[in-house]
Formats: sequence, structure tokens, C-alpha cells
Amino acid sequence: QVHLVESGGGLVQAGGSLRLSCAASGRTFTDGTVGWFRQAPGKEREFLAAMRWSGTTTVYADSVRGRFTISRDRAKSTLYLQMDSLRFEDTAVYYCARSPRGLIASSMSTQSQYEYWGQGTQVTVSS
Repeated sequence: QVHLVESGGGLVQAGGSLRLSCAASGRTFTDGTVGWFRQAPGKEREFLAAMRWSGTTTVYADSVRGRFTISRDRAKSTLYLQMDSLRFEDTAVYYCARSPRGLIASSMSTQSQYEYWGQGTQVTVSS
């Protein structure tokens, strides 16, 4: 079993920055793939960014490319999402997720590929 816990969300003004963290515990021995998704009320869950835990093969959604940066600290078993130049439309609940497989880039945005999900952390951007 794998347990993921997001943190770092909050209220920020448009143009500001936040860094989200996702701490993993349990059976995290497989290298696999990790990613970030978000969901606004009444909207579908949206892919943001993903990477292989090894550090290779990073993918970003068009909506966040150039503004968000995904990274990880293997020693701390922690995934990060640095969010800069935040916009009102970035307001959502943000989730981290993990797949036990080393996904190819074209599969990283597919939600069904991820078996483990965190509880989510709220990000609210004021206009």
C-alpha cells in the first residue's frame, strides 16, 4: 500500500506563487511515475504535470507549461509542484498521484494509469 499526502495549498493573489508538496509513505519501492492533477468544482479532473521517479521523461500540460515546475526529492520520498504566475483559473483542488509503472510520455496524462492518489489540497487564487 502507498499513502500520499499533499500540503502547501492556500490563498494567493493572482501573479503570486505557491509550492505544493506530496509526501509518500508505505510501499514506495517501485520507481514508477508520479504526477499532479487538479479539479475545480463542476469540472473534470485535469492533468498538470508528471515525471518518472528516476527523473527522466517529464511532461507538462499546455495550460501550465512555463509556469509550473514538477520535481522530486528521492531521499525524502517527496514530490513538489512549484506554481508561479498564478491565475484565477488555477483555483482548484490539487492532487498528487503515483503509478507503479514507468509510463511513456504519451500515457502520463491518463488518470487511469495512476493507482494511488492523495486527498488533495485547496489552492485559491484571488483576482
